[in-house]
Amino acid sequence: MHIHILGACGTFMGGVALLARRAGFTVTGADQRTYPPMSTQLEAEGIRLFEGYDPAQLDPEPDLVIIGNALSRGNPAVEAVLNRGIPFTSGPRWLGENYLWGKRTIAVAGTHGKTTTSSMVAWLLECGGLKPGFLIGGIPLNFNVSARGGTDLYVVEADEYDTAFFDKRSKFVHYRPGIAILNNLEYDHADIFPNIAAIQTQFHHLVRTIPGNGTIISNGSDSELEEVLELGCWSRLQRFSLDRDTDWQVRMLKPDGSMLEFLFGGESLGQVSWNHSGRHNAQNACSAVAAAVAAGVDAGTAIEALASFKGVKRRLELVTQAHDIHVYDDFAHHPTAIRLTLEGLRRKVGNARILVALEPRSNTMRSGVHANELGPALLPSDHVWLKTGDDIDWDPQVALAPMEGRGRVVTRSDDLLSQMLDKVRPGDYVVFMSNAGFDACPARFAAAIEAREDF
Repeated sequence: MHIHILGACGTFMGGVALLARRAGFTVTGADQRTYPPMSTQLEAEGIRLFEGYDPAQLDPEPDLVIIGNALSRGNPAVEAVLNRGIPFTSGPRWLGENYLWGKRTIAVAGTHGKTTTSSMVAWLLECGGLKPGFLIGGIPLNFNVSARGGTDLYVVEADEYDTAFFDKRSKFVHYRPGIAILNNLEYDHADIFPNIAAIQTQFHHLVRTIPGNGTIISNGSDSELEEVLELGCWSRLQRFSLDRDTDWQVRMLKPDGSMLEFLFGGESLGQVSWNHSGRHNAQNACSAVAAAVAAGVDAGTAIEALASFKGVKRRLELVTQAHDIHVYDDFAHHPTAIRLTLEGLRRKVGNARILVALEPRSNTMRSGVHANELGPALLPSDHVWLKTGDDIDWDPQVALAPMEGRGRVVTRSDDLLSQMLDKVRPGDYVVFMSNAGFDACPARFAAAIEAREDF
């Protein structure tokens, strides 16, 4: 069977392509711009890639076309699929019906922390000897791949974004998990959802798919999730939190969160020192331990495994450490995630200077829905560069007002790098934040720092 994938170089659709190939299908793919690392991963698996969406790529005609949610009506390949009557489906539906069916699935949902938590869960299961498969919207550094097959146990990052142009339900309604983590819920994806109630409806649909003998692990300190659960819950429910009286609890034994203690039912299960920081990572770890235990891993083994968790590519990933300057690359798409990341870093580095370069690239960030929250989210930093363009609908100078003169707006990457290189000094921590490529600024800045001889 020949499967052709439109939008194949996105992390999710690329993962679907890899799973289909490893399941024995002939797979080809196309994207508007085929680019590493996904393009090299796919080609290494024998997947032929087409640049662009010329309908000629559909000759000879595939048996099935899987269409990514970035494509819509008017796309030449999409129109050809419809006009020629070629069978088509979405990535989430194919994954749910052809790959996850019959497996024990662990789904990780939430506005923030899905990729990191999914990666943690997969690693804890691996250390517990369960050899899970996974499909994650990033590259876990413990595995160095975003997707793999496994035994009957599968971890999937459960995104609330829509499924396809012909299916506007959230992706996660297709996964039918036996264990689900509900990490948090805030307003996001303003291009799809008119308000937070619309997102809560989708989370309720997810809850409806979880069996009665399944387990929901929900953030007990999140009021929006509590409202979702009030709409109905038919499964075993375990709440988790940081320093609150819930089923699962995590305590930060050091202010920066680098040492944690885990409790269940008020009883301590163990402590761990690890190479991560922040309240958000502590809560991610708590939900991951809870999910691993629900899947059959010994609690002590799961907690101990956190010590060897390496993190995720582009989640505060250290790019270089040269001349006592630490340079990080971070995937940022929402003010809350930005704030939590910078607060965690501040606790870790104390009074050292934190320099931040931020590129607002998500549809929601560009729309200005969160413009008033952006400045306060950046306050843990000492200086900020905000790289903007003509595609934002808000005043970046107003957004940076809470920084009280410690923020600058730039429109060109070259100007951004020049100004940052003039400002940086040994002992600084530099963070590039974007959910896109940021014109390779993190790597370019790191190379420039490594080459300097004037420090």
